[in-house]
Amino acid sequence: MTELSTMKDGVANQAEASDRVLQILAEAGRLFASKGFEGTSMRDIALACGISKSLLYHHFSNKDEIYARVAVGSTLELYLFVRDRIPDGPPSQKIRAFMVATAEYFRRYRWAWIASTTAFWNDPDRRRHKERLTRRDRFENFLRGLIQEAIDAGEIRKVDVPMTGRLILSSLNWMHRWYNPNKSATPEQIAEIFFDMLFNGLRSGELIELPGAEPPRAGRRKSR
Repeated sequence: MTELSTMKDGVANQAEASDRVLQILAEAGRLFASKGFEGTSMRDIALACGISKSLLYHHFSNKDEIYARVAVGSTLELYLFVRDRIPDGPPSQKIRAFMVATAEYFRRYRWAWIASTTAFWNDPDRRRHKERLTRRDRFENFLRGLIQEAIDAGEIRKVDVPMTGRLILSSLNWMHRWYNPNKSATPEQIAEIFFDMLFNGLRSGELIELPGAEPPRAGRRKSR
């Protein structure tokens, strides 16, 4: 469900409303991640967002609904956020856009990302857990479709698509464990570096013999 919170000339401004919901989820996620569910109140969330409690209640009926959206809804918001930022063009550039958009979402809503990641495995609600898995699979399958497009177009070699998808997502999903916002590189720049490493490789132009590796054996000539 998309909440529409603002009106302009009598017309609902969906983009601004979506940003408001994402702001609430991000601030609530930050509070849940730092203070826990029990230590966070609706008043805390409203103050963190710089909005009134009545406006907060306009979007969410209670704290549990916000927590559910952080735990479950953030996965949907991430999917929509990334999907809408995939341009037309070569499949490999779509994968690049996927990675950069995912990193942008992480930068903009980092605490919601952290709280959602924590809740992903710790939420005892089995229905919510199943729903999160379904939405996670849709996000992964979206990426796998882009990888398959790149293979079919001949832009990348034939690779194991699910394994490649896991490699890309793992490079992004664990960024919150080590990323320092005080450093110079932004998450989007880091995603660009990851993309370059993945698609251009680490090896230099010349073949380097690895220590302990046996040189290839020359085939024997058949005696005449």
